[in-house]
Amino acid sequence: MAEFLDLEAQDGVRMAWNVVPGTKQEASNCVVPVSAIYTPIKASPNMPVMPYAPLRCRTCRSILNPFSIVDFAAKIWICPFCFQRNHFPPHYASINDENMVAELYPQYTTIEYEPPGEISSLLPPVFMFVVDTCVIEEELGFLKSALSQAIDLLPDNSLVGLITFGTLVHVHELGFGQIPKAYVFKGTKDVSKDQLLEQMSFFVKKPKPPTGVIAGARDGLSSDTIARFLLPASECEFALNSVLEELQKDPWPVAADQRATRCTSTALSVAASLLGACVPGSGARIMAFIGGPPTEGPGAIVSKDLSEPIRSHKDLDKDSAPHYHKAVKFYEGLSKQLVHQGHVLDLFACALDQVGLAELKVAVERTGGLVVLAESFGHSVFKDSLRRVFQSDDYDLGLSSNGIFEINCSKDIKVQGVIGPCASLEKKGPLCSDTVVGQGNSSAWKLCGLDKATSLCLIFEIAKKETTDAPVQPASNQFYFQFVTYYQHTSGQMRLRVTTLSRRWVAGPGSIQELIAGFDQEAAAVVMARVVSFKMEIEAEFDPIRWLDKSLIHICSRFGDYQKESPSSFSLSPRFSIFPQFIFNLRRSQFVQVFNNSPDETAYFRMILNRESVANSVVMIQPSLISYSFHSGPEPALLDVSAIAADRILLLDSYFTVVIFHGATIAQWRKAEYHNQPEHQAFSQLLQAPRDDADLIMKERFPVPRLVVCDQHGSQARFLLARLNPSATYNSDAPLPGGDIIFTDDVSFEVFLDHLQRLAVQ
Repeated sequence: MAEFLDLEAQDGVRMAWNVVPGTKQEASNCVVPVSAIYTPIKASPNMPVMPYAPLRCRTCRSILNPFSIVDFAAKIWICPFCFQRNHFPPHYASINDENMVAELYPQYTTIEYEPPGEISSLLPPVFMFVVDTCVIEEELGFLKSALSQAIDLLPDNSLVGLITFGTLVHVHELGFGQIPKAYVFKGTKDVSKDQLLEQMSFFVKKPKPPTGVIAGARDGLSSDTIARFLLPASECEFALNSVLEELQKDPWPVAADQRATRCTSTALSVAASLLGACVPGSGARIMAFIGGPPTEGPGAIVSKDLSEPIRSHKDLDKDSAPHYHKAVKFYEGLSKQLVHQGHVLDLFACALDQVGLAELKVAVERTGGLVVLAESFGHSVFKDSLRRVFQSDDYDLGLSSNGIFEINCSKDIKVQGVIGPCASLEKKGPLCSDTVVGQGNSSAWKLCGLDKATSLCLIFEIAKKETTDAPVQPASNQFYFQFVTYYQHTSGQMRLRVTTLSRRWVAGPGSIQELIAGFDQEAAAVVMARVVSFKMEIEAEFDPIRWLDKSLIHICSRFGDYQKESPSSFSLSPRFSIFPQFIFNLRRSQFVQVFNNSPDETAYFRMILNRESVANSVVMIQPSLISYSFHSGPEPALLDVSAIAADRILLLDSYFTVVIFHGATIAQWRKAEYHNQPEHQAFSQLLQAPRDDADLIMKERFPVPRLVVCDQHGSQARFLLARLNPSATYNSDAPLPGGDIIFTDDVSFEVFLDHLQRLAVQ
């Protein structure tokens, strides 16, 4: 495992197969696709940043890298992707094997370029706050205080705009200092960009140009008209805070048997059109704060009648959610518009009800937006997460914008697609596979918003057919991959990050042991989780449990060690040994089991899974459990009901929630306040230790997880029990050491493994 982590630290890449199956047939026998999880702008302290432009191959446009073959005497380099011979330009004249450029050093497989002079045309960051006012007074109070804190944290040069919405959409003219002034749009009506500019008097001083697209101060708009709606944070803080202070709950009356009239989609559409006209191509973010279900406009998810329930998973399966397809179609259109403009949609949804996240998912995910789902604007999950977005310390998110991600690879490899927060740029070419997974049919993708943790899952296909010719020379058994990310760094500078990888391929009868040696079971589990989530969303009648089980049985029968028809002889290499456990937990996870989750929650969990790194995704699939007791220091415990003991504290990290669980005895002592007595200092330290560890976890995670502190047999203990392996249920005969059982008919991991062994050896 350690060597995979070292590779990730250097290049930000984890591959399921680090020794690649060499032919199409071999690859399909491997079940888990040839894939990589890549974090394009992972923070890397040892990576050099070069102050010049990169050198590209004149045929395939790939960039000079340590795998290029260099002839120093003739000043020529050969591209490893297309074998083109390229001459070095004059300013590389002094290179020789003593005096090399950084991009040729073998340890710099990932390198960043910062060409000079690419900063002048770029705008400062832009934040457009879109605020829902159809919430109760108390919630509005929480939201207003969170927003005013966020405004204090904004960078001084960033531009800020404000739109509030309820029954109507209000665009606030912050640049009009004398009195608060707003333009109002009807929530039911779709407003085109031209109508918007006309009605907001954009062409009073400077007439509208007769032809061409209106695109910011360079094309058809004067900068003072833009400054009416988008002001630098340092100038508009007072105006913005005074508008927020006076912000009232939506004044339109709501009948007792009706929902509030909320036109979320119209407000987002107005925000997108306004930013598209004023600041196209800049790193602008629409930050939407939504407190309930949209009931008006093209993105409504439910009618105003309370007698109509909000769609559930069952309704979506049976195709009986009347508003769903119309809303998704609208948000697909909005996502295309935002991707074209290069803008990001961030969503902060805080309500006990659903807010239409399942419909909005496409727009947030294609633009690389952030998403936070909480129960209330007063909840720490929302408040701390919002603060983290603007923080500028060690734990900042490193928000960057305007990214374009490109792949180049050896000719025997094709790209099926990317599962993650990006949008396909439809750049077709010989690299594209006919099979499409996620955002496919392209070798380039747009990343409107990305941060230090954004991770893309790239799915490849081996196109090489079986050959019966003489054995290939070992020199050509390498596959090369190059990932290029062009993006606007937080400093405002445009940067280009290049990662070039080489992986050995194997084929033929003796290759199984080599494939096993290069198998990364964590990365493979995460790839399977992303693929199964994707299939559940797009394939009708897809049975995820069956698909996962069949895949696991195939893998075990291909890579396991056993005698035919003898389950007891079955064993797996250490490289594969935890994989069945990951799949067992994935089958029970919230990504596959939609029961007891709303469509919004399922969409939220999948959106986070699709953008996080391998280490974080593994915790979502299989939570970590740490046990604290007087007898020993903190130690990892099995994710099993047998881990519960009366004199133990357990800390469960399931990514979205962090649970501190006190055993029955510990809880009694705590209630008796022993920890406050000087002679019981050790007990006080025992109570504090999991608290400190939970704080550390929560400090570096986004969205900030929910903290649950509970006692054995208490109602909140369900947060822990739901994730434990049910090795003891109400049906078990044996008495239990911890005295806890789980009321479930789910199979335990032991039974699951037993069945797996029986089926794998057939």
